[in-house]
Amino acid sequence: MAPVQFQSKLYLSLSLLLFLPSTVTSQSYRNVPLGSSLTTESNSSWLSPSGEFAFGFQQIAPDGGYLLAIVFDEIPERTVAWSANRNNLVPRGSKLELTTSGRLVLTDPSGRHVWSPNSDPASHAAMLDTGNFVLAANDSSTLWESFQEPADTLLPTQTLEQGSQLIAKYSKSNHSQGRFKFILRRDRNLFLHATHYPEMRAGISYWPPAAGGQYYYTGDRVVFNQSSLSLDLILNNGTVVFPVFNNNRGSSSRDFYHRVTLDYDGVLRYYEYPKSNGKNSNKVWSSVYFKPPNICTAVTGDMGSGACGYNSYCELVNDQNPKCSCPPGYVLKDSYDESKGCIPDFAPQDCRLQEGNSDAFELVDMPAVDWPLHDYESFEFYTEDMCRQSCLSDCQCALVVYGKVLLEEEKSFVEWKSSIRQDREIVSQSEEI
Repeated sequence: MAPVQFQSKLYLSLSLLLFLPSTVTSQSYRNVPLGSSLTTESNSSWLSPSGEFAFGFQQIAPDGGYLLAIVFDEIPERTVAWSANRNNLVPRGSKLELTTSGRLVLTDPSGRHVWSPNSDPASHAAMLDTGNFVLAANDSSTLWESFQEPADTLLPTQTLEQGSQLIAKYSKSNHSQGRFKFILRRDRNLFLHATHYPEMRAGISYWPPAAGGQYYYTGDRVVFNQSSLSLDLILNNGTVVFPVFNNNRGSSSRDFYHRVTLDYDGVLRYYEYPKSNGKNSNKVWSSVYFKPPNICTAVTGDMGSGACGYNSYCELVNDQNPKCSCPPGYVLKDSYDESKGCIPDFAPQDCRLQEGNSDAFELVDMPAVDWPLHDYESFEFYTEDMCRQSCLSDCQCALVVYGKVLLEEEKSFVEWKSSIRQDREIVSQSEEI
């Protein structure tokens, strides 16, 4: 069984064991003239010349919530590649208009302005075959582009500049900003961060790992290279500092769609989808690369709930996806949202009445589960039974982790034995030769 990790602060059941910006002149495009508009009822969109990308309204919520988004339009899933105003869905009757004054404006049924990009007045707009939506001037120079303001996804040709970020959506079905960020900071350091949700401040950095206080990856921009289909951290002179994802499979843009998405679970994944003539319901997005290798054990810190919600634990299941579960005696706070953690499914305890009464508590063994960084006491030379009894007799004890820890002299002895064993193997090989 793969190791799992506690992501909680309170727990009663007890454990004993652990993307270059593109311009309109360089891309195939179809103009969206001034005065054009889309509505939630029209079921229409602004298509790229190839028809592979569409810009328009997507109904997300059953009650009529709509997301203004760019989607892969040639596949049944109509996967979202970018969205505007993602924290606030708009109701039926909302409208997107490229006004005669050159402004792109999203309004609700009452005519209230909900969203508009910060841009000089445009002469036209265009949905490009790269998946980039642009507002352009008379000379076809780009005034604004969706690639400048990514949501949770990078597409081939797209760049993540210093200070730019991907923010994961909250859940599988909720596209609002969630609990994780992929960011190239202004200090040129590349990180995956957990956030202080619902604030968007970066919290725990969980990738890349640090060594001796120094982080491995520093550069000027992250580029989704169109020719190599790799995601690279590069310097201004074009030198690749670090290939975040290499396309070792050799798949091409002719045969596959590609995207890199920071998913709601905090994992940065490289996806491929095989192209075909017409929409083929038998094909799916495949995650071919991802970081970090184990999100369950990657997100640790003195604050925050980790990869899962409070009072829950995380484990990797099929295809290395994390699963959040409740310990015995706990249930999900929200059955539709695992990230909200678990709550006790029992009556609260009264320590004034139960102090010292070990019969009032129950220990539940959960092998291969750990709860790091939140211990309030540690004992040495304790057997398992002694650990068990110590917790049972302490009304404030919520969890006990039992494991054998080597003392320094024991570690040295093990290392010495390992060295001797290695030397003997070398001698043995020499004798055989």
